Amino acid sequence: MLVTKIYGNLHESPLPAGVHVETVTLPSDQLVKRIQRVRTDHDREVGIRLPTDAPDLQDGDVLHLDGGNAIVVRVESTDVIVVQPRSILEMAVVAHSLGNRHLPAQFFDAESEYQADVMVVQYDHTVVQYLESVGVPYARQQRIMPIPFRHAEHAH
Repeated sequence: MLVTKIYGNLHESPLPAGVHVETVTLPSDQLVKRIQRVRTDHDREVGIRLPTDAPDLQDGDVLHLDGGNAIVVRVESTDVIVVQPRSILEMAVVAHSLGNRHLPAQFFDAESEYQADVMVVQYDHTVVQYLESVGVPYARQQRIMPIPFRHAEHAH
């Protein structure tokens, strides 16, 4: 089977009752790949070939929908550090220091599932050491990230 488009997302529009769902479980870094070969939890091989302008895959994306059957993306949780600075100054200093390491980060506000203004980065023991050395509150968590971490192109 070859998938060339996404048919929607379960989190936005649930599937009709009675649809048999197979899942493809992917680590976050695989979500950015446009062409890949994967296996469902029913051991069915699926080829994915999305157009270059297609958005990155997300948890809940429907890759196949045919009558009573669907194939849906499930994303593995990612080991992350949730940084919760106490002030805008503390956030600026932390973001600058971690930015110098070219670490991809995602930012969330109090309206998010974190219910606070936070910066989230992939787990790295040197980040933990840095945060502890400067006394910035953080928590290590397993999270399904809404957007995959992507290293930005960069030159000095």
